[in-house]
Amino acid sequence: METPTHSLPLTNALFAEHAWLPGGWRRGVLLEWDAAGTLRGVTAGLPEAPAGVACAAGPLVPGMPNLHSHAFQRAMAGLTEYRANPSDSFWSWRDLMYRFAARVTPDDLGAIASWLYVEMLKAGYTSVCEFHYVHHAQDGRRYARPAEMALRVVDAAAETGIGLTMLPVLYQYSGFGGQRPRDDQRRFVNTPEQLLAIVESLRRVRAEHDSLRYGVAPHSLRAVSQASLRTLVEGLDAMLPGAPVHIHVAEQTAEVEACLAAEGARPVQWLLDRFDVNARWCLVHATHVDRAETLALAKRGAVAGLCLTTEANLGDGIFPACDYLEAQGAFGVGSDSHIGVDWRAELRLLEYGQRLVRRERNVLASAQTAQVADRLFGAALAGGARASGRAVGALEEGARADWLVLDPQHPNLAQQAPQTWLSAVVFCEHGETPVRDVYVGGEQVVSQRRHRDEARLYAGYRRALNHLVADA
Repeated sequence: METPTHSLPLTNALFAEHAWLPGGWRRGVLLEWDAAGTLRGVTAGLPEAPAGVACAAGPLVPGMPNLHSHAFQRAMAGLTEYRANPSDSFWSWRDLMYRFAARVTPDDLGAIASWLYVEMLKAGYTSVCEFHYVHHAQDGRRYARPAEMALRVVDAAAETGIGLTMLPVLYQYSGFGGQRPRDDQRRFVNTPEQLLAIVESLRRVRAEHDSLRYGVAPHSLRAVSQASLRTLVEGLDAMLPGAPVHIHVAEQTAEVEACLAAEGARPVQWLLDRFDVNARWCLVHATHVDRAETLALAKRGAVAGLCLTTEANLGDGIFPACDYLEAQGAFGVGSDSHIGVDWRAELRLLEYGQRLVRRERNVLASAQTAQVADRLFGAALAGGARASGRAVGALEEGARADWLVLDPQHPNLAQQAPQTWLSAVVFCEHGETPVRDVYVGGEQVVSQRRHRDEARLYAGYRRALNHLVADA
C-alpha cells in the first residue's frame, strides 16, 4: 500500500473503491488535483478513504476524447434518412448537408454546439476535437470578426465544461486539380493565410488554457493543394509548433479513384510520401487503405480517426482494423455527424464490423488483452489524447483530472467482477447509460446523469431548431 502525502487541499481529492489506471483496475484509489484541474497525485491500494475525502459513487474510468466533430450537423440528425437520389450515397447526403449548413447563423451554431457538448459529456466524452469549417456568412462574406463562428464553438465548450481542441478548417477547392469551389461551399473557403489569421485571432481573443488547444484541419486532399497544405502546416508551426493537424482522407472509394486519376497515387500514400506525417497528425476515416498504406500509417504513429456510426450511416465502408492494430497502429473515435453521440457505440461497431467481415468473434482482442473492450477502450483513450494534443485519457499524475463514475447498480454492472465491467459497458445496450457522473478538470459537470446547466441549454437548442428546421 502506498501512503498519500495530502499536499493539496482535501477539497481537491476523491477516493474510489475501484479505478481504471494505466495497467488496469486498481482498488482503493485516491485522486488529488490542483486548482488548474491537473492530477498531482494518484495513489492506489488504500484500505479506505482518508478522513475528509469524498468517495465516488462507483468505479472510475478516464474520460474519453472525441477526436472528430462537426457541431452544426447535430441539428440535422435524422433529417437525411430518405432516398434523395436513385443512387443515394455520401455525395447526395453531402448536398443535403450543404443546404442545411447554408442556414446556420452564429447564434444557431452556439446553441447547437452547447447542447451537443452537453450530450457528449453525459455520454462520457470529456474532450472534443472540433473540425470547424463553417466560417463565413450565408453569402460568403466575412463577418466583422472573421473567427465569429469558431468563437461561438469555443464559448460553447467553455460554457458546458468540455475540453476542446479547436481545428479551423482550410477549404479551397471543390475537387482535385484545383477545381473552383461550388456556390454552396462559399461559407467554407479561405486561403492558408486567411485560415491562419483565424487561428491567430482565436488565440488573441480566447487564449489557450488547460481546457483549450488549437490546431488546423486541411479539409481533404481534394479541397487543398500540395502547396497550400505545406503553407498551412509551416504557418502553424511558426505559431504553435507541433500543434495537431487533422485531415479527412480516403473516406470514399470515389475519392481514392479521383486521387489516382489526378495525382497518380492513392490518398494516404500521396500524403505519406510528401509530408512528415507523424504523431501530431490525425487521418480521419482512412477507410479505404490498402495493406501497404495500412502498415505505413501505423509505422508513422499518426492516429486513425474512426467514426464508426457516421461511416456506417454514410455507407463509407469498413476500416481494416485487424491489420492496423496488429501493426500497432494508433486510433481514436469520434462522433462526426452526431447521428449518435456515444463512444461505447463507436467501439462496439468497430468490433462488430470486423466480426461481420471475418465471420469470427472477439476479433480485436490481442494476446496481451483477451477482453476486447479493455483493449479498444485503452487504445481509443491513448489515440484520442494524441490527436487532441492534450494530456487527457489517463488517470495519472500530470494528466487532466477528467473521469467518469460508473453506476455500480446499473443492471449491466450489478454483480459483475471488475474484469468484465468494461465488457458490459461497451457491449451491453440495455437501459440508460451506465455513466453516472462526469468530472472535467476536477470539476463535476454531470451528476446522476444530468448536466449542471441542462435545462437552459436544451431550451436554446430548441430555439435554434425552430429556426433551422421548423421554418425550412
